[in-house]
Amino acid sequence: MFDGLFGMFSQDIAIDLGTANTLVHVRNRGLVLDEPSVVAISKSSNRKVVAVGHEAKEMLGKTPGTIEAIRPMREGVIADFAVTEAMLKYFIRKAHKRNHLIRSRLVISIPAGITDVETKAVREAAMGAGVREVLLIEQPMAAAVGAGLPVLDARGSMIIDIGGGTTDIAVISLGGLVTYRTLKVAGDKMDEAIIQYVRRRSNILIGERTAEQVKMKIGNAHPSVSTGSMELKGRDLISGVPRSITITGDDVREALADTVQVMVEACRSVLERTPPELSADLAERGLVLVGGGANLTGLDLVLREETGIPAIVAEDALLAVVNGVGIVLEDLEKYRGLLF
Repeated sequence: MFDGLFGMFSQDIAIDLGTANTLVHVRNRGLVLDEPSVVAISKSSNRKVVAVGHEAKEMLGKTPGTIEAIRPMREGVIADFAVTEAMLKYFIRKAHKRNHLIRSRLVISIPAGITDVETKAVREAAMGAGVREVLLIEQPMAAAVGAGLPVLDARGSMIIDIGGGTTDIAVISLGGLVTYRTLKVAGDKMDEAIIQYVRRRSNILIGERTAEQVKMKIGNAHPSVSTGSMELKGRDLISGVPRSITITGDDVREALADTVQVMVEACRSVLERTPPELSADLAERGLVLVGGGANLTGLDLVLREETGIPAIVAEDALLAVVNGVGIVLEDLEKYRGLLF
């Protein structure tokens, strides 16, 4: 009775809790929030939260000694429990546009194959943020729903979700993951690879935000693709003074080659473990790329050549997971079997 009463006065929400960004969908309202998963805390005031989201991201690499800007999610799981709980509470309140925290039902996505301890941490952080019930869905399943794949049918669908901290690769049929693999190699590792490449080649140290901009503007994975060049600025490791260099799309492709190859090998591994009947479906229908990493120019071409099956980038690839958890939230009866 009380659960039904709470439901009448609450707004259920769905969250894509990502390493790079957190996106919030409110029932009957759609996507209402998309902000970086970054929190700035005060070191001198018992880790008091100073800023969250866009404001906190602007502080990355620029804070004084008394303030620390951190990412509480690392490689798809919670690295700092208290800060993650504070971040969730902030985003839930902002999504509801009121100070009083309504006790809502929450559907939240998690990487496939995370441990029971990591799952419990996500659930407890969400409960600590004030929701009355937490329902979990695996990210590749949510991404497949958001990409419009027939996840409940007896047909094979393959999804590759490249986020900030993890890459989820899964073959789905009849509402379940038939075979899958989760890599802790994704967008953040690409940024690190660019940082290390620039350091080795030019003795210049650049920051995470600069590396991310390089990846987004001229990043590519296939030699047939030309993405131009751009100027970037960093600190000369020999002289210690700021210096500018020009980096080309070919340079970025070389920097990302090892990371892309890890994804290709993982994709092959999943295909090798896929039952023959589903393999026939995949050969006909191909695989679908979603997530921020799916927008890396030429990645679909590389996967098509290396696996021999069609590869396409989904529409709204960046929003596939939050769209998926939103669809599930709007029709819980239909998709109840996907949740746990």
